[in-house]
Amino acid sequence: MLCVGQLFSPEADAEGAPGDVADYLVGRATVPIPTYFTGDYGPTAPRLLSKAAAGARGFAPGGIEICPNLFWLRGSNRFTLHGLSVVYLSGKKGPGGPGCYSQDDVDALRALAEEPGIVDLFLTNEWPTGVVNGADTSNMPNQVLDPHGYDPVVAELVAEIKPRYHIAGTKGVFYSREPYVNDSAAHVTRFIGLANVGNKEKQKFIHAISPTPASTMSSADIHAKPPNSTLSPYAAPAQSVPIEEAPKRPADNTDAQYWRYDVKRQRQGEAEGGRLCFKFTSSGSCPRGSKCNFRHDEEAVEHYQRNVCFDFLNKGKCERGPECKFAHSLSGDTSIRDSRPRRRVESRCWFCLSSPDVESHLVISIGEAYYCALAKGPLVPNHVLMIPVEHCPSTLMMPSEAEVELGRYKNALVKYFEKQGKTTVFFEWVSQNSRHANLQAVPVPFPKADAVNKIFHLAAKKLGFEFSVVNPDGGAKVARESLISQSESKSNLFYVELPEGKILLHNIDSNEKFPAQFGREVLAGLLSMADRADWRNCKLSKEEEIQMVDDFKHGFREFDPAE
Repeated sequence: MLCVGQLFSPEADAEGAPGDVADYLVGRATVPIPTYFTGDYGPTAPRLLSKAAAGARGFAPGGIEICPNLFWLRGSNRFTLHGLSVVYLSGKKGPGGPGCYSQDDVDALRALAEEPGIVDLFLTNEWPTGVVNGADTSNMPNQVLDPHGYDPVVAELVAEIKPRYHIAGTKGVFYSREPYVNDSAAHVTRFIGLANVGNKEKQKFIHAISPTPASTMSSADIHAKPPNSTLSPYAAPAQSVPIEEAPKRPADNTDAQYWRYDVKRQRQGEAEGGRLCFKFTSSGSCPRGSKCNFRHDEEAVEHYQRNVCFDFLNKGKCERGPECKFAHSLSGDTSIRDSRPRRRVESRCWFCLSSPDVESHLVISIGEAYYCALAKGPLVPNHVLMIPVEHCPSTLMMPSEAEVELGRYKNALVKYFEKQGKTTVFFEWVSQNSRHANLQAVPVPFPKADAVNKIFHLAAKKLGFEFSVVNPDGGAKVARESLISQSESKSNLFYVELPEGKILLHNIDSNEKFPAQFGREVLAGLLSMADRADWRNCKLSKEEEIQMVDDFKHGFREFDPAE
């Protein structure tokens, strides 16, 4: 069940009232089915949500569980629910603070709108300005025609996101608009506004839908347009909210760095002074490619992933100062003196063992040419990286003697994971901009081993390419030798070594948008861990990381080739 509109009691002293949300939070009542809500406002909301907010870790795009079966969709984000792509904007329009969405939340959705794939559901509390444009008004309720209670920001967002369904609350009336055709998109959008629960007019406050995920629909079904479809009500863009009227950012909203991203200026190409592209810096790729007016800097990507402040990377300073919870230094530096692309300095590479940036507490074994470390923000607890000791952008470029040692580490990991009833999947993303290679090893339970090949092929098909199979008749050693002989130092590629020994290879075109976390995202889907596809959702404290390393070393010792 997905809830939009105010979830919490409007009465400030209603904590003990029958049926109040507090009953569920303290265990006096149970939520019968998984329920997700966006209406995190009302007099009682801050008090009831403060504990959940304090205990939340990472981005939690799929919701913060405040009690069994009840999930708070905080801020804005995108997540997958039973195959459906769900995007949400929590909170209401307002001056800022608890219960109001922020400019950060809006900018985050504008950035997400540029991601590939069709959004199935868009959840907002506010109704979008202009939604009735072009609709049949003959039987339209008077409340819908009332110009009050609409939000132009939501109108801008829905016009960019183009969901298949847009569901909203807060107007206090049920309204199901005719489907409308989206600009530059094949599918139609259906808007559904819901009335309040228990309203006196007995307006419909609950609505059931049974959508098929767009990712599994045929092209014909995606393109289908009901006979009553209209043009988009947002064909003429809604007037933007003036800067002075835009919701202010709450000071404690530090879950992400989207608030630092001037989305509109970047999308309109107003580059100045070689500023960084936020899209590329935050994700490792940019849909505009070479046409982007902003700078694509691989080194900035790595620093961003280490929680260095984007403003600091981009401008050399941060206006938030001590209030900012992101790092304002690079290897101890206190400023960036030159905004132009910098030369790659190995001492600033966090994979080089000699670098002050290396997180040595994650290292589990050190050989002559390679060392092994547990991944930062691991997909699973035993997620391992095999990393060249020397600064090298690809394991395929390493000398033959180093390849022999890598083989020993791979065999050791295979045996270690087999003892746990798991097979091993190895993958590597190689880019011309790669600074330091790492071959990733993820254990997969034996019952899912046969599905690895299929799920990678399906994922490739969704992105519009096909894998080639390297030496399908040979063993793993022969296949890797063949892969090395085929690779070129300037090529961009992704490959995955399957449990049965085959290697799937994709040579990435220079203009192709390829997700930097592709391998991890595919395995997260296979392991039913979609919420862990982004490593930033999986961060651990240093103490937890140290304990994880100690546990791994204890079991790996008998297999470790460096022992």
